[in-house]
Amino acid sequence: MKRIWLAGVVALFTTNAMAVEAMKVVDLAAASAHPGLQHVARAVLTEAAQDGLKQQRYTFQPAVQPQVVVAPAQGVWNWQGQGELHLRVQNPMPWAVTLVVDIDGAGTKQHLHAVVGLPAGPAQTLVVPLRAVSPLTFGMQAGPTRPFDDHGRTVLVANTVAGSLDLSAVHDVRLSVPAPQAAQSLLFGRMDVVPGEAALYDAYTGIVDRYGQFTREEWPEKVTDDAALRAAAHRTPQRAGLPGDEDRYGGRLDVHLQATGWFHTQKAEGRWWLVTPDGHGFFSLGVNTVKADDTRTYVQGRRYMFRDLPPDRGAWVAFYGTGDNRNAHQGAGAGRCCDHGQWFDFYAANLYRADGAEWLAAWRKRTLARLQAWGFNTIANWSDPALDALDKMPYTREVDIRGDFGAVATGYDWWGYMPDPFDPRFAPAADAAAARATRGVRNDPWLLGYFADNELSWAIWGPKGHWALAIGTLHGTAHSAAKQAFIADLKKKYVTPDKLAAAWGIALTSWNALNATNFPAPTPNAAHPAIADDYSAWLTRYANRYFRIVAQAIHRHDPHHLYLGSRFAVKTPEAVAACAKYCDVVSFNIYADVPQHGFDTAAMRKLDKPVLISEFHFGSDDRGPFGKGVVSVASEAQRGQAYAHYLQAAASDPEIVGTHWFEYVDEPVTGRLLDGENGHFSLVGITDIPFAGFVKAVRKANAQVQAGF
Repeated sequence: MKRIWLAGVVALFTTNAMAVEAMKVVDLAAASAHPGLQHVARAVLTEAAQDGLKQQRYTFQPAVQPQVVVAPAQGVWNWQGQGELHLRVQNPMPWAVTLVVDIDGAGTKQHLHAVVGLPAGPAQTLVVPLRAVSPLTFGMQAGPTRPFDDHGRTVLVANTVAGSLDLSAVHDVRLSVPAPQAAQSLLFGRMDVVPGEAALYDAYTGIVDRYGQFTREEWPEKVTDDAALRAAAHRTPQRAGLPGDEDRYGGRLDVHLQATGWFHTQKAEGRWWLVTPDGHGFFSLGVNTVKADDTRTYVQGRRYMFRDLPPDRGAWVAFYGTGDNRNAHQGAGAGRCCDHGQWFDFYAANLYRADGAEWLAAWRKRTLARLQAWGFNTIANWSDPALDALDKMPYTREVDIRGDFGAVATGYDWWGYMPDPFDPRFAPAADAAAARATRGVRNDPWLLGYFADNELSWAIWGPKGHWALAIGTLHGTAHSAAKQAFIADLKKKYVTPDKLAAAWGIALTSWNALNATNFPAPTPNAAHPAIADDYSAWLTRYANRYFRIVAQAIHRHDPHHLYLGSRFAVKTPEAVAACAKYCDVVSFNIYADVPQHGFDTAAMRKLDKPVLISEFHFGSDDRGPFGKGVVSVASEAQRGQAYAHYLQAAASDPEIVGTHWFEYVDEPVTGRLLDGENGHFSLVGITDIPFAGFVKAVRKANAQVQAGF
């Protein structure tokens, strides 16, 4: 790193001993202290905080990265045996300020990096662990980001620190504000290092109360006793005010289309529709994961996080269990602790508190009434199948294809490797999955259709991610069925290995060389266009085979209902085109401000297939769980505005036939079993109490769509 020191600046810390010294205390408020400043102005006078401690004001000017550099006068600091950096800091601005802390050691790879949001308010102690750490270290995807009272002092812990550092040779500490658009002032006081990680663990200690709620904040729906929980859970929901001119399935009586006795698709006057069995236009407004058993969280290995956790005996034993979510091939939640062992289900326990032994039946009845009152007309993916029979609403089913067939790694692999459709074991597995999914529902007219698999790794993020599946196929072992099929295609096209080598610009002495595990498949480039052509052809063949096999399996067991696609997240044009060829509807999980920013609208118009938004949401961090979801807004109030905007954009698009919200219940503060995800982006909280302001906005937006567009 090139460091620019302003003229007249001297070292902040001096020592009369040896050059390598353990830092005891550095006082950024001391009159004699002069850190290195880059585009930062330092006030002449010190200021006293509310507790009387002195601080110095530093103003970060508009620049790429204005910073304060704190370094020893000679040599380096020796921080061996120390576990945390503590820095006295206050944000006097009327808004939150982002502060970046970088700690440098010897060499470019010796570096720790942390980013924190400093809220406006009184002085606090910022704690930076002196090692790489993240919320995954504590079993969850997002951790506490706000200051808390730690034994009488206000502490803010940097819960994510990246990098590595030799603590025996620390060169400097850099405090910066990234690219401020206007001057930002911060007050700094003393800085020191301490042994252990007491503050880090205190940040996660006692954060969950007996109801599964975050203990350190308040919000309108938070409860403190069982009576309040029961009263709130049983409150009758306000009706959506729907127009009333709908058929029994929720189809619009003013949109007359073909009646087949089953849900189907039809294009009329330039617009795609889902069509009810009675022949009316239907815009699917659904909610995913409407179920009572998806909010479990691991307690084993981290009981210190929970206050008043019920005993695992008596009536409460029903809400405990054991599980194991370790998966070496799954990127989601990789590297987290506490991914197996004993878990507890706060949501189900709260339902028991509200309704006693018959809590599940009471929940199903109450939940269906809520969904209908809020203007939803579809029970979407991964929901409780018993809801369908209780009070008829259109619903979907999932075809979960599992088996011992081969797979291909793309490097994304969020939910696991890509299924290998060339493996002869894949088609029987797809057939068995379709048989399971269609059992008992194939003749039900209320069934909207089937999704198969979810968010498969067709690509990876990044500019060259388009080719990941092709490159991953060639990286596979010689016994990979997909790899052998790809090699066979290349042999057929090029006949001899030297022709392939010339076309791709690689060295290839024999066809057998392609069989090597981790074969160095080239990245497409302008000098060798044949690479992209061949990869694209392979991606098309791969996707066609996958979707054809799955479509045949579904329609073999259920000739009546729709194949709704595979819920694209990462995708390629080749995969989308194949899906449109074999599926009745192309489904996308689109986390964006509007759905059109998540798929190629021009391509879909050309493919001429209806689009279903199978997942979307907007989250915030002011209702307990730390995660804000994939798309976040600043506050709970803005979630409803974002929902209405998204829904309006979807309904105005003639290709889109529905939107499904993810999801019904908030995730646990400490993370769900599957991957530690712990976001607030749902309709109801862990106590089953609806978020009143949000559902009011949802109800209004849904009613407007149902009234016509």
